[in-house]
Amino acid sequence: MSTKIINWGIIGAGKIASKFAKDLNVVPNSKLYGIASRSIEKASAFALEHNAHEAYGNYINLVLDKNIDAIYIATPHSFHKAHSILCLKHNKPVLCEKPFAMNLSEVEEMIQLAKQNKILLMEALWTNFLPHFKYVQQLIENKHFGNVKTLEADFGFHPKYDENSRVFDKSVGGGSLLDIGIYPIFSALATLGFPKNIEAEAEFFPIGADSKCNISFEYPNAKAYLKSTFLEETKTEAIWRCEHGIIIINGMFHQPSTVMLIDANGKTETKDFNYKTIGYSYEIEHFNQLIRDKKSESDIMTFEFSKQLISLLDAVRDKIGLEYF
Repeated sequence: MSTKIINWGIIGAGKIASKFAKDLNVVPNSKLYGIASRSIEKASAFALEHNAHEAYGNYINLVLDKNIDAIYIATPHSFHKAHSILCLKHNKPVLCEKPFAMNLSEVEEMIQLAKQNKILLMEALWTNFLPHFKYVQQLIENKHFGNVKTLEADFGFHPKYDENSRVFDKSVGGGSLLDIGIYPIFSALATLGFPKNIEAEAEFFPIGADSKCNISFEYPNAKAYLKSTFLEETKTEAIWRCEHGIIIINGMFHQPSTVMLIDANGKTETKDFNYKTIGYSYEIEHFNQLIRDKKSESDIMTFEFSKQLISLLDAVRDKIGLEYF
């Protein structure tokens, strides 16, 4: 495997960018070269904290920097398409934070440009690269406990209500569905495939963002019950009930976690994956190798998978009557 050092730039200097930068700094043969924010003060502070070589007070100067090999987009959801396209037009490989964009049409536009320019583009849905989740996918694929009958997956926390916060601002994609509901939906798509029927209901904040969303996916021989909420703390776990046993990703299933297996006799086994990083390191390592191998699409987070995922989010929005624009 090539060990070419990959110089990264980050667009957006918020909380998720900070977590990404911390992991980036421990990935071998990777370097945080530059950070861009609309505020040079914020970018400079971020650069100092995370040992970045350059700070930029606008996004275009980062994109134009010839020293940068890859760009991670960590801006609010509604800007993902515009910022991805800005990078792709300047032939910069893009790792764009989930959700890929606001709807299928935007995602297709991004993918079309990436293919046209033969530039690497990937949705940064980190769970898809975490060893514990890949382990569960293998168990299900190999029918370790037989066929899956039901999946229950939830993600809930109770942030302080603030109409000025990105989390509650519908105009930038705020609300529980795109922010955290994507993870339960992802868990169903990644293990059970695309459903044949979708049902959903939601509650809303006064400013229009969804506060809670209950979703059910129907498959030929299984059902998935999915939930996202900003109204309560939930266990945030994923439970696959199979013919001959149960597979559970324990609390915070979307990030580094443990897996519990319960067989038909009630015997319990817990798998610990001894994570040493926040968890972003796995998608970073994968993306780095794609660049070194001169690939333009991931074989794990494929364009088709991202299109199916955003299609499901669109379908749920349609069911609950949620419009962003």
